[in-house]
Amino acid sequence: MTQYDPVFYSRMLTELTLAFHIIFATIGVGVPVMIALAEWRGIRTGDPHYTLLARRWTRGFVITVAVGVVTGTAIGLQLSLLWPSFMRIAGQAIALPLFLETFAFFVEAIFLGIYLYTWDRFKKKTTHLLLMIPIVIGSSASAFFITTLNAFMNTPRGFTLEDGVIKNLQPLAAMFNPATPTKVSHVLASSYTTSAYILAAIAAYKLLKGSDHAYYKKALKLTVTAAFVFSLATAAIGDLSGKFLAKYQPEKLAAAEWHFETEREAPLVLGGVLGQNNEIKYRISIPYGLSILAHGTPDGEVIGLNEFPEDERPPLYIHYLFNLKVAFGMYLALVGFLYLLRSRKHRGRELVPKWLLAAIVAAGPLAMITIELGWFFAEVGRQPWILRGYMKVADAATTSSHVDTMLLLFCLLYLVLGVTVVRVLSKLFRNYDVIQEMISLGIEKGGRRS
Repeated sequence: MTQYDPVFYSRMLTELTLAFHIIFATIGVGVPVMIALAEWRGIRTGDPHYTLLARRWTRGFVITVAVGVVTGTAIGLQLSLLWPSFMRIAGQAIALPLFLETFAFFVEAIFLGIYLYTWDRFKKKTTHLLLMIPIVIGSSASAFFITTLNAFMNTPRGFTLEDGVIKNLQPLAAMFNPATPTKVSHVLASSYTTSAYILAAIAAYKLLKGSDHAYYKKALKLTVTAAFVFSLATAAIGDLSGKFLAKYQPEKLAAAEWHFETEREAPLVLGGVLGQNNEIKYRISIPYGLSILAHGTPDGEVIGLNEFPEDERPPLYIHYLFNLKVAFGMYLALVGFLYLLRSRKHRGRELVPKWLLAAIVAAGPLAMITIELGWFFAEVGRQPWILRGYMKVADAATTSSHVDTMLLLFCLLYLVLGVTVVRVLSKLFRNYDVIQEMISLGIEKGGRRS
């Protein structure tokens, strides 16, 4: 009989909760930006199709926010129940961002309620649009504060540890640690990209199924354009993240690239299979690539994984997580580029080829998978540390004998939540008739309000 291991089950439950929550957290951060862009576009052009987009997206967004609240609460609960030793040491340092995240969510929730129930209540349409600004700020601020907590776990700052007791605490220094700029900006940009591609995938799917309504064409153009811009920003920040790792977490970068010996002019390794004596077979090697990623110069020195004790090295399979994340990110940027290139080349002709529509449909789930891969890479790449340099995961977990039961209960909860969300959203939009809603809102077929 396998021996019960509370550390294993604690990791499994936390991993499950984070993986499920990230789906709704990503949508919660990115979709408000797209709603604001759609309504702004509608006001600027006088085209009510864009206003209709904002209305529809808001309906779905409210449902995902509700589920995000449940999963976010579960994360807060599990921090205390599953990782009590970590909270005992780091709890004071992370209290400020946790409090501010709650405040940011309150701002978002309050203004979301006002925004939702005040359509067509103002003489000036811009007044209603202004209500979206606190929602966008609140959702992005929530992501900012939570990500600073994760950044603190990677580069702890703003305290000293004496005999297991945290002292000389500087909350702002802890929150604005070296990892904060790259981690926060990467999370925000990737959330905007993913949300835009999810909405683009819906519009592309409708067009692929034969709907030729101008509403879906405008939705596709708005979302793919935004997704392409955000994907470029994500790629640029990803490059900065590589340089951050080289300076502050060199063991993580070395493990991600299967770079074992310290050297200059280090190549970038793509794919491959790791054999005996760290021999890499079937790899694609880009000369000087890793040195450029780490330092911006071909002759930059990259620290090898052999420089670190074996019990402090991350798992080597993060190499595949990193490769897949980069590959999918390049796919997302390429799809956006091809769509915009074709739109510019065939201006006036609104037909989009089926192969490109299919590529956009695939980009929606791939964008979310890329988000998940990024977080797995971030968290697994920090192993074996929960608080890098101070506390290992094995020392932070609970010793309770009931974590396996909690895992089963939360699996059931997330299954119910997942099925419910899919059913509700499907029922909300399955029989949705764009033309019928346009008529109910007093919009003529040509796109003008009657």
